[in-house]
Amino acid sequence: MTVSAGCGEALAGAARDHLPGDIADVWISLLRPGIRLRHAEEGDQMAGHLGGQPSLPPGVPWPEWEEQGPLAFVACLDCAHLAGVGGLPADGVLSFFYFDGQIDDGDTIVGPWDPGTQAGARVLYVPAGVETSPREAPTGIEPYPRVPLRADLVVTAPPPTHPVVLAAFQADFGTIADHPVSARAFRQALPSSGDIGHRVAGYAAPVQNDVEYEIATTVLGDVEWHDPALQEEAAGWVLLAQFDTDDRAGMMWGDVGALYWLIRLDDLAARRFDRAVFTWQCC
Repeated sequence: MTVSAGCGEALAGAARDHLPGDIADVWISLLRPGIRLRHAEEGDQMAGHLGGQPSLPPGVPWPEWEEQGPLAFVACLDCAHLAGVGGLPADGVLSFFYFDGQIDDGDTIVGPWDPGTQAGARVLYVPAGVETSPREAPTGIEPYPRVPLRADLVVTAPPPTHPVVLAAFQADFGTIADHPVSARAFRQALPSSGDIGHRVAGYAAPVQNDVEYEIATTVLGDVEWHDPALQEEAAGWVLLAQFDTDDRAGMMWGDVGALYWLIRLDDLAARRFDRAVFTWQCC
């Protein structure tokens, strides 16, 4: 895994330059390490791949949504090359599957608005040392082209409306708009990757609103946007992985969107990846 030099320093520098000292200190304390997954080139250490075939243990069935059909394989990640960032396992393989519309021509959509659709997105974790072999996709699923990925260690910052920011500054959706962390000069000074990208751990890069609130609505059901329970629930979820639209892999999620899996910290620590919750966003 490579390290993106200066990423954290640039974020901290922007805070020191544009925020009052006490506010800058708090904001900097919220930064989290994360991983950017980029297309691996010759000579790069491979940390996983988009598309292709997953490797599964004998007896572990291909993930399927009951009464809907098999899921498509999106990506796998070798945790041994992710350095345990964000509480990830030190080894083993994470594989991500999603009901992408191949079976029913897109009639059924998986999303946080209907908790019953969560069976259409799955994460499988195979511990190190477990025998596996490449598995062909079932009938009706055309595999995505295989694209190797490398892992780059980065530092990530939360959006102004993220639940940890609201909690840190005792703000809400209304008052945070006038807070220094929302000031245009500060936001424009922050270094940007320029895209949503494939990411692991750290803060999610949303296409639209903070994905943590979408996950919270899946858990809580019909809840008002300004209900404190929504912020409290959202704060308990962290990014496991996100996968962007990717031309090389032939992946288009809606209108140039991205797939997100989030997980509670206690489930992450206990390796209960079956409890990860899914959402997606597009332009």
